[in-house]
Amino acid sequence: MIWYPYQQMKKMDPPYKIVDAQGVYLHTEDQTLIDSVSSWWCMIHGYKHPELTAAIQAQAGKFCHVMLGGLTHQPVEDLSNKLAEFLPGDLDYCFFSDSGSVGVEVALKMAVQYYVNLGTPRPMVLALEHAYHGDTFRAMEVGDDEDYHLAFPNKRDVVHIPTEISALEEAFAQYHDQLNCVLVEPLLQGAGGMRMYDISFLKRARELCDQYGVLLIFDEVATGFGRTGNRFVADLVLPDILVLGKALTGGYIGHAATVANHKVYDAFYSDDPNHALMHGPTFMGNALACAAALKGIEVFEREDYMSKIQKIEAISKREMLGFTDPRIKEVRVMGGCTCVEVYDPKDLAGFQEFAYQRGVFSRPFLSYMYSMVPYIIQEDELVKIFDTMKAWFRR
Repeated sequence: MIWYPYQQMKKMDPPYKIVDAQGVYLHTEDQTLIDSVSSWWCMIHGYKHPELTAAIQAQAGKFCHVMLGGLTHQPVEDLSNKLAEFLPGDLDYCFFSDSGSVGVEVALKMAVQYYVNLGTPRPMVLALEHAYHGDTFRAMEVGDDEDYHLAFPNKRDVVHIPTEISALEEAFAQYHDQLNCVLVEPLLQGAGGMRMYDISFLKRARELCDQYGVLLIFDEVATGFGRTGNRFVADLVLPDILVLGKALTGGYIGHAATVANHKVYDAFYSDDPNHALMHGPTFMGNALACAAALKGIEVFEREDYMSKIQKIEAISKREMLGFTDPRIKEVRVMGGCTCVEVYDPKDLAGFQEFAYQRGVFSRPFLSYMYSMVPYIIQEDELVKIFDTMKAWFRR
């Protein structure tokens, strides 16, 4: 029996069984659905994209995977070179893993060992309130969402602050000599409630990190590849370490990259074997995933996805900003994300089935009804999603 994620198995409704998928559509045996959440925000090119499918098939005809321990291959070399070119600044050194959560673990491990290698160990992490960075253990510790991590309340050497500059400055004043990193989901906190905040917070964080010699880590697993309306938030404020996942492969195969700048990498590059980063996921640099990522980045650039995202944002604001109901606390739009937050989670009970009957797959959580659509979506399809959301409140 399948143990499904984020579900009380005893009470869960039967999941919808998908038999086919193409473009923005999921097909069950009796319904065709617009996927309004991009399979947890990763399927930016939609399903069954012919070029990504062909890239995976071509690589599978050669080999599907070889370990990176003592071996290498062309797809992983090409992807590393492409990311170094594609990403801003000197984010040039790619360490691959098999999921965003593990990618965050790698980033945190880099930050701790960076100072150990320099001979000045620092134990603490500064993170955000309502943060979500994945479900592996250290990622849960730096997270701040009891709905996901209820059974794991202990937080070791982690300070959580709101996205307020005054709180940031106070934390640095108190802990600056103990911090190894500041870890954030930049501009958009996803699973913590689609919370959106201003770039000024990140700019100040960069200044303080520079002032006190603290590493700045951006978890762009969810926000990267255009979701905030920026290619990467790292284009606006440059971190020392950047974590990518989800859309990195267009959602076709699980993979992640933890990308470090020269300063971080140089602290590990040494004649001392103890300075090496002793980490190595089995499927890091998977050849199929690298082939999918390379083709996905090519399509992203060639098809000018940033213009598509700007159009999605404009339509989203036109359709949803200003929509009100006594049950709605706030409607928020940023780039390819729209969120309707209600006061009471009970007011969203039943919406998933309501949307299903109207040809939309949605998965609200807690107090949040949201969309994070594939970037290939057409205007009428996007409007149908928003009409379905509004219809729920107009019943």
